[in-house]
Amino acid sequence: MTAHSLSPILAGKKACMFDLFHTLTSVEETSPGGPLTYEILGVPRERWLEQLMEKSPGRLKGTEKDPVTIITQMARAIDPGIPDELILQATEHRKRNFSRSLMLMPEDSIRTLASLRRSGLKIGLLSNADFMERAAWEESPAATLFDSTVFSCDVGLMKPEREIYELSVRRLGEHAESCIFIGDGGSDELRGAREAGITTVMVRGLISTLWPEVLAKRIKYADYIIDRVSDLLL
Repeated sequence: MTAHSLSPILAGKKACMFDLFHTLTSVEETSPGGPLTYEILGVPRERWLEQLMEKSPGRLKGTEKDPVTIITQMARAIDPGIPDELILQATEHRKRNFSRSLMLMPEDSIRTLASLRRSGLKIGLLSNADFMERAAWEESPAATLFDSTVFSCDVGLMKPEREIYELSVRRLGEHAESCIFIGDGGSDELRGAREAGITTVMVRGLISTLWPEVLAKRIKYADYIIDRVSDLLL
């Protein structure tokens, strides 16, 4: 097995905290070419992303657990006339896609996590996700590589709230200044991490392709910028 050294970005750090979706894995990578939820529902992408990122704290904090109810609430907030059969189709499709994204996590991510762990760093997961999106996590090949796992729906907190970063730091048994947070910058997560005293790294590769228009807003809260998580290794 090839030995790797660590990027200077990690100098002096004791723990890496990773975002999950669009950082370590994504539906777009593991189910390429297939329709996405908003396409099945027939709603504008921008309106759907707004629901996902900004207007559905209940699902992310775990107060709403039922997948059909989650999709119904978001879809009908955009278009009250979306029929039940489309909502059911979109729900089942989303469940399958997110399961695949966890079960088929890219090897690049798994190798990087394993290498960082072998180097002596603690590894934490800090993800905004609802119960449907995280359902297959325990079956993921990456699950055993983490010293701490914090999903927003499990703890009733969500990024960028300071408390969720502090919880992750405590579970890792470290202090904020000894941790580094790596993510794509969605949900204002880099700002939240920085305000909690954690060094921030933006992974921009996939976002540059999917939503280049958001890069400028997200990058301004990044202490470092990389294209993929394997750039943490040399």
